[in-house]
Amino acid sequence: MLASNMTVDESLKLHGFVPDDATLPAIRKMLADEAANERAGNPREEDLALLCCVQLFNRGLLEDVLRIWEAKCSGMDLGGYLDVEFLCGAGLNETKRFLAEQPSQEAAQALAYINECQVGGQFDDFSPQEHLEHYRRYFEIA
Repeated sequence: MLASNMTVDESLKLHGFVPDDATLPAIRKMLADEAANERAGNPREEDLALLCCVQLFNRGLLEDVLRIWEAKCSGMDLGGYLDVEFLCGAGLNETKRFLAEQPSQEAAQALAYINECQVGGQFDDFSPQEHLEHYRRYFEIA
């Protein structure tokens, strides 16, 4: 079992709601560990993968889109728990353009999923700022 040995509260205290560049590698590793635990059927820290996605979404870096997608695809629990909107921290159109330019099958699958969700209305009135406000309240960030 992979263990990040960190709780949500500890991650918020150490990395913040809006992490800086220096903390991104640790957040990415925690998310990868949580996804690996999900795939293996091992226990995960409640809400840690969610917080990692919020933190990465907060930064809006396109390089994290496929990391978040991988976590979302790691199993049924995270698949339902991690919002598709987390892929779009840089914006919906920017993310779709980025994924369309990537040669991997994972990128094509993520793009197809986003498009399907968009047709279904999930991105109606989407804005990264409003999505973050929801999670600011969820994690009780002032």
